Amino acid sequence: MDAAPLVIAIPSKGRLQDNANAFFARAGVPVAQRRGARDYRGGLTGMPGAEIAFLSASEIVRELASGAAHLGITGEDLVRESMPEAEVHQKLELLTLLGFGHANVVVAVPQGWIDVRTMSDLEDVAAAFRAKRGQRMRVATKFVNITRRYFATHGVTDYRIVESLGATEGAPAAGNAELIVDITTTGATLAANGLKVLDDGVILKSQANLVASVAAPWSEAQRAVARALFARIAAQEEAGRLREVRAGVAGASGYSLGEAASNFGATAPFGGPRDGLLTLHCATDMTAHVATWLIGHGATHVTVAAVDYVFTAKNMLFERLTARIG
Repeated sequence: MDAAPLVIAIPSKGRLQDNANAFFARAGVPVAQRRGARDYRGGLTGMPGAEIAFLSASEIVRELASGAAHLGITGEDLVRESMPEAEVHQKLELLTLLGFGHANVVVAVPQGWIDVRTMSDLEDVAAAFRAKRGQRMRVATKFVNITRRYFATHGVTDYRIVESLGATEGAPAAGNAELIVDITTTGATLAANGLKVLDDGVILKSQANLVASVAAPWSEAQRAVARALFARIAAQEEAGRLREVRAGVAGASGYSLGEAASNFGATAPFGGPRDGLLTLHCATDMTAHVATWLIGHGATHVTVAAVDYVFTAKNMLFERLTARIG
């Protein structure tokens, strides 16, 4: 009988699915669907023991919380909306930001509200609205739980939520609400609908996360697959942030690897020079500084190259996972 697979939930459609596919491809384990685009199960090429579950964004959080999936890719906004904060901490671990799916959850009011710039101003408006009209100010949103928590922290209580089923940003113009809480990437759609974000109205700066389920059963086999996967992810991420600098230093003098580390954040992954050749790793924007420094100390030639992967003995992602699941 085959061992139960490590189940990884990813979005089943849209830009998030495309970005998730690209993320795994960069790590050297491309996503493969079994029988075509309508199949909701797949795998990772070259990584037996991993199974991909293609789910809707809301289903991913639910499956992680229940323990039906071990890992998932989803936006932090969906995690925070779907579960109370205490339950998020109890059942999930947000392992790492993935650098895509950026969007902010914001409080936006009509641009005509010229005296309303902050949540404190909004509290005053809510009280005046109730006194004048005998009803509560309406807030249109799909993010009911996030809205309630944020408004409570700012002491705004005299309002009622109108759950939005369509384009939330159009609710004030249609007369269905006085203001909104919505997700935005550039703010252009809000502006086009005559809305502005409050100065302190950015509730959450969200992006896609790699999320682990603390509630899932983690067998030794599943942990081994996770360790191997995380090693590839970390190796690709590390390679993406640095460049490899190689220099001929046979006749060089006066340079110090300690100085390279303190001045430029450069490291010598293989120790000192070998056969007159020194290899350093540094951040991309520091390569010219490192090269100039080496030449200033007598290096004859300096080359700079991108690297595909940097594997290290320390696996921070796996250590973070095991710290939670025991």
